[in-house]
Amino acid sequence: MALSDPIGDMLTRIRNAHMRLRDNVVTPASTLRGSVLDVLKSEGFIRDYSETKFDNGSSEFSIELKYLDEEPVIRELQRVSRPGRRVYASVKNIPLVANGLGVSILSTPKGVMADHEARSKNVGGEVLCRVF
Repeated sequence: MALSDPIGDMLTRIRNAHMRLRDNVVTPASTLRGSVLDVLKSEGFIRDYSETKFDNGSSEFSIELKYLDEEPVIRELQRVSRPGRRVYASVKNIPLVANGLGVSILSTPKGVMADHEARSKNVGGEVLCRVF
């Protein structure tokens, strides 16, 4: 099944799994999804993820969700740029999430990265999502 918004689908799967207090969630694999998961892992919002490849050529990510005292570490996970409305930010206009406690994930010419990393590398790009 073709999806028009694969990042939005992955974020929704993570939100739904958190509501049900699941330990793992599975999503189809892609390079962009893997890059977003790398940022979520490096920022401490998920424990880890692994890729499983199948004989038919498809693959999927198994994401280990992170909890602290029976509460999800991710309190809010929101898609910003959608296929119907792309949102771009220059390095001067990258939004702060929760006064710096959260993270905006950007797709830049230098790769997918967190907002603080984009500011330090002096690049802007498409704001994919916000995590708090």
